Amino acid sequence: MTPSRSVLVEAGRLEGWLARFEARNGPFSVHSAQAMPERADGSVTVTAVNGCIAVLTPPLPPGTLPGPGPEGAVRGSAEGAGPVLDLLPAVDPATTVGILLVRRGGYSVGVARDGGVVSSKTGTRYVQGRTAAGGWSQQRFARRRANQADALVEETAARAAALFGAHPPSCLQLGGDRTLATGALGEPVLSRFAGLPQVPFLTVPDPRFAVLKEAARTALAVRITVTDPPGESP
Repeated sequence: MTPSRSVLVEAGRLEGWLARFEARNGPFSVHSAQAMPERADGSVTVTAVNGCIAVLTPPLPPGTLPGPGPEGAVRGSAEGAGPVLDLLPAVDPATTVGILLVRRGGYSVGVARDGGVVSSKTGTRYVQGRTAAGGWSQQRFARRRANQADALVEETAARAAALFGAHPPSCLQLGGDRTLATGALGEPVLSRFAGLPQVPFLTVPDPRFAVLKEAARTALAVRITVTDPPGESP
């Protein structure tokens, strides 16, 4: 199987990334999702002469959010970069993103703009792990774990609702434990935000403020999946 890997690249760094891609793999051709109706995510496929393929996917499908004005558009001067950046749907970096990260034992929620954290709240709350005990003990532990998880979800949702209410987001970045994050977003206090567009779910370690800062930096980044040429290792 040909190796592949994924990276997150902010819009302002795309020109440099494409220049390095070309330096490693040679000249490339460009194909947009417009030529492939089955792909409505706005992705752009770049194929180098050595067979290396990079698929660049915007954080949200085209038309989900207003794009930046001409002064905010990302355009490249490097050879080959211009066609890619012209075809790739742009997202305004000043878009306000609501971030909700939660895992068993803690949460970090916040509002991001221009790649930085505008406001945030990080906290911890213990949720017991699974136990190998059987019978009544297992049931008792399961109920306790469920109650602790419910309390974590409720607290996460309440903290997020307060921040999102003060700085209403245009889209959301969820991450951590998918079940807990989805549960928090489903809480009544977040109902007014539940229908907002969501960038791809983010897998993160225990949500601490440093993790939230990184999520804020990459929330609106372009997702790039690179498939190496046949027979080559990354």
